[in-house]
Amino acid sequence: MSDNLRRYLAIRDALWQWYPASLNGRQSRHLITLAMLLSGSVGCQHSHLDKVAAQVPSAAKPPSRTKRFARWVANDAITSTIYYVPFAEMLLASLAHRPLVLVLDGSTVGRGCVALMLSVPYGGQALPVTWLVAEGRKGHFAEAVHLDLLQQLVPLLPNQAKVVLLGDGEFDGLQFQQMLAAQGWSYVCRTASNLPVRVGDDWLVLSELASPGQTVTSRADGFTHQDYGPVTVIAWWANGATKPLYLVSNMELAAEACYWYRKRFHIETFFSDQKSRGFHIHKSHLSQPERLFRLLMAACLAYLWLVYLGTLAHVEDWVAILHRTERCDLSLFQLGLRLLEHFFNEGIPIPVAFTVLLFEGEEHAWMECVR
Repeated sequence: MSDNLRRYLAIRDALWQWYPASLNGRQSRHLITLAMLLSGSVGCQHSHLDKVAAQVPSAAKPPSRTKRFARWVANDAITSTIYYVPFAEMLLASLAHRPLVLVLDGSTVGRGCVALMLSVPYGGQALPVTWLVAEGRKGHFAEAVHLDLLQQLVPLLPNQAKVVLLGDGEFDGLQFQQMLAAQGWSYVCRTASNLPVRVGDDWLVLSELASPGQTVTSRADGFTHQDYGPVTVIAWWANGATKPLYLVSNMELAAEACYWYRKRFHIETFFSDQKSRGFHIHKSHLSQPERLFRLLMAACLAYLWLVYLGTLAHVEDWVAILHRTERCDLSLFQLGLRLLEHFFNEGIPIPVAFTVLLFEGEEHAWMECVR
């Protein structure tokens, strides 16, 4: 049996097993196509449909497989509610025993489009939860788009989940902060140095707080001239940094806000793995936001699976076989790719799951953060 066939059958069978809802005949065929897309994407580590089709076992010729994939990503009946949300809910439920840290950021995908992604940091990676795709270059989305994405997130969260949301400089809008506060969530967002804040009866500009090598915080009664507050504003100038970061948060302790904000940078690993180090989603040649949104479902499920394999390598002590024994320099994503290749070479059954395992290194990092 070829590696392509082994990988596809393992993924197809796992999707059926893990999928929590009953499907009609048409939806079942769509799920099989998703399994083919997911398997082919991992096989070629690319998102161009022609390349994906070449890695999928089928009696149909490669051009016919490509057309099948093109019809799938163009089909309005393919929605995340059916084909991705169940896995996102399972992922969040598996991590809800501790605060759910969610990172919000954007990146270019396809031709002339940008994805706004909500992810949860895990083991140095950022696991995709939900997203939006719109036309445009990398830059700021309108605040209404931020609010739409939060509305997508709310029904996915487990009951009573404690949420900490982290955002870059474009996510400091007042309506955005108000919605986060109304949900009872904590947040830390980067903000601009020239924004005015009110402390008591006095107004100052955030840059006036900055001091090299120090973290200066203030409880602001009003944020911007719209006088939203109270919030905590922070000028965080780390040792060796050329300039400070300015943050706004509803957390009272600056140290806590700064700790959580460090996790925001994990999402850069996700975008790198979806692009140059992984599936090259930016080279898919698709230019319609709706089609890119659907293609991301396959790419994100593939990413979740490979991170699962990376954690499995730690849990079941495969790392010493796959990599050096004294330490592991590989990300969970790259480790997952190596473990999959090892399974192929040794004829070992291929496990497939789209959730996470808590392994010793990840748990140790978590315990350090809450002390």
